[in-house]
Amino acid sequence: MKNYTLLAFLFFSISNFAQIKGTITDEKGNPLPFVSVFEENTYSGTTSNEQGKYQLNIKEVGKNKIVFQYLGFKTQKISVSGDSKTIVLDVKMAEESFALNEVVIDPKKNPADAIIRNAIAEKKDNSDKTGRYTADFYSKGMFKVKDLPKKILGKKVDLGQDMASNLDSTGTGILYLSETISKITFEKPDKLKEKIVASKISGNNKGYSYNTASLSTYDFYDNTLDFDVKLISPIADNAFSYYKYKLEGTFYDDNNQQVYKIKVIPKRDKEPVFEGYIYIVDDSFAIYALDLDIKGYRMKNEFTEVMTLKQSFSYNTKNKIWTKNAQTLDFNAGIFGVKFSGKFNYVYSNYEFPASFEKKTFGNEIVAFEANANKKDDAFWNQIRPIPLTIEESTDYTKKDSLQTIRKSQKYIDSVDTKNNKFKVTDILMGYDYKNTFKKYSFDYKGLLNIASLSFNTVQGFNLDSGFSFKKWNEDEGKSTSISTTFNYGFSDERFRITGDFTHKFNNINFATINISGGTKVAQFNSFEPISKLVNSVSSLFFKDNYMKLYNLEYAQIGYSQNILNGVNLFGKAGYEQRKPLFNTTDYSFFKKDDIYSSNNPLAPNDFTTPAFDPHHLFKAAISTRINFGNKYISRPDGRYNIKNDKYPTVFLAFEKAFAASEKKYEFERIGASVVYDLSLGNKGTLGMNLRAGKFFNAENISFIDYRHFNGNQTHIGTSERYLNVFNLMPYYANSTNDSYFEMHLEHNDKGFIMNKIPLLNLLKSTMNLGFHSLAIPNRKPYTEFTAGLDNLGFGKFKLFRVDYVHSYQGGIQQNGVVFGLKILNVLD
Repeated sequence: MKNYTLLAFLFFSISNFAQIKGTITDEKGNPLPFVSVFEENTYSGTTSNEQGKYQLNIKEVGKNKIVFQYLGFKTQKISVSGDSKTIVLDVKMAEESFALNEVVIDPKKNPADAIIRNAIAEKKDNSDKTGRYTADFYSKGMFKVKDLPKKILGKKVDLGQDMASNLDSTGTGILYLSETISKITFEKPDKLKEKIVASKISGNNKGYSYNTASLSTYDFYDNTLDFDVKLISPIADNAFSYYKYKLEGTFYDDNNQQVYKIKVIPKRDKEPVFEGYIYIVDDSFAIYALDLDIKGYRMKNEFTEVMTLKQSFSYNTKNKIWTKNAQTLDFNAGIFGVKFSGKFNYVYSNYEFPASFEKKTFGNEIVAFEANANKKDDAFWNQIRPIPLTIEESTDYTKKDSLQTIRKSQKYIDSVDTKNNKFKVTDILMGYDYKNTFKKYSFDYKGLLNIASLSFNTVQGFNLDSGFSFKKWNEDEGKSTSISTTFNYGFSDERFRITGDFTHKFNNINFATINISGGTKVAQFNSFEPISKLVNSVSSLFFKDNYMKLYNLEYAQIGYSQNILNGVNLFGKAGYEQRKPLFNTTDYSFFKKDDIYSSNNPLAPNDFTTPAFDPHHLFKAAISTRINFGNKYISRPDGRYNIKNDKYPTVFLAFEKAFAASEKKYEFERIGASVVYDLSLGNKGTLGMNLRAGKFFNAENISFIDYRHFNGNQTHIGTSERYLNVFNLMPYYANSTNDSYFEMHLEHNDKGFIMNKIPLLNLLKSTMNLGFHSLAIPNRKPYTEFTAGLDNLGFGKFKLFRVDYVHSYQGGIQQNGVVFGLKILNVLD
């Protein structure tokens, strides 16, 4: 009933609109894009598009005064009247004449500094005036590409038929175009509720746009703004530590209020800062407008060349509040000679400023979509859309929406699949994919020569995977099913092993998922698998260091998981395991052929005959939960999407039990808990922490497999983004325990706060990491590590490396070493 009431209200509102539209140009006839257009002393507004076209909906036409406001041009205020529902009003704007003679300039003082200090002093008061509001919100987002090649590094570029349909022969065109209309309720600092009334994606009638208000809130009254790193506002409390300012002129707006145009100049190039212009109103020292650039390297995003953020504010003489009415965010990026660009336009209108909200106004749901929000027709959009489409955008909608009808037909889909599904004799060796897009299922065969799976260990020698997989999906219901089997053959132990896996996801609401798996495989003693196949292969073949220790596992397991409460995920599993020891079967290596590999026994690396454990079997059951406190979520008709609240830590709790073993001694219980948290330190970086603790019961004689193993590293190669789950110099199995344990990992990334200020080193555009790692177990001295290193190292746009110096200490034994971080290995392995 509520939906019908809302739709009736919207229809009534739209039908009673009067529309003023036209073209805005300069005195030479050149179109002016993104001019703010609004009705005086109201919050009804819009902006012009790239061709200077605008359309403004007003509730009724009487003696309305329409304001046209654009940086660098004189604000115009034009009265309109008439009985027509549509009024055409073309406007020519004259350039603003900036003056400095009205400001008394003391050669010993910078007048801009005094203005900025006043703006900083008054920013809390100015911020509080818009600290609580409701508003209508419109956004339009577009991504474009230029010179996209057919292949990059020998790999075929496949954007899919929908995204690539509007690219010309040179690989240039619009990749993505979408719009949203929503109603937002907001209270500072971060309470938000957004109801999306209409959503539109070019060429996708099922699409729900991600252009939401939560992703576009950039408040320069805050000290920092989040662009992956915390960028310093030009009027932050500590702004003078980062910026210099120059007063370039003044002018008077349509309300005869003096406005200062101030150039914002970074003191140091590599700092997380803006550059450009900020416009400040005299007396109130509120923000009038912003026109600022963000260099990609300043926000540690090397692929982005420059991002431009513009905001304009309008003044209401009745309540004396400056409110943001329009915002644009443009960016240019590039890689491998391909140029990308994006443009996002935002319009805020129909503000209301209540004294307070009811207690239950805000909850964990921050975005919700009205029913059929993506089904609004062109008549609806043409009437309510505040920024007219450009010719390019209209063409994109028309072309892609027409092509979608064709490309969703079974005849077309089957013809595309038939072409892609052609079988070649070489597919027997290299692999084969089959896809039925219309019936939504696919089949994959890895091939007999699945080179990507080739690896080496001293138990199997060189080994290779192959296998089959089948997938079926239903996006509307959020269901998916996958069945796969993997065949592995070791050329040295001459053994064939096979595993199978079945997974079914029931929906995208609570993400209920069941998994059944089983078979035979080689497994690391540490189930966290701290040694990747690639690193172990290189370490063994080149340096004769076989750190990976393996045993044979025959198993059958069933697991189930789902979100049982907001932010609470529950996972349970039970299974049977048959374990058998394995021995080295090869001494092969590329180099150091006279050296000897260590044994496959992690407890006795020089004993080549004694197994690490006796063969046995047992049943294991485990239940665990992940709790995200303060979890937020977006509700869409096709699912619910969780958004972690960064203010709070994530907590993990687990209970594990082994039972019905071949011998009673192998049975045990274990409880465990961990806390993971990233503490934001503003522009000073992020302190990451991972705290773990656990306790075994009745575990005096359990198998070494079931001990708690900790992620060591003897290769001096780091493969993860962050080192919050590893001891960088600790031998892999030196501190394994079947008793209680506590481990602590702390790592502070300065996000450039320190490195940006050091001459010469700041040319690296790197970040500094300082870490502390500690492990405590009974009857043994604690193990501790201190680390210091540089991250975000690399060449050009590719920052894939880090280097850390590590000092470790345990029971009087000290070690020093260097760990080379190769984050790309985490992707390749």
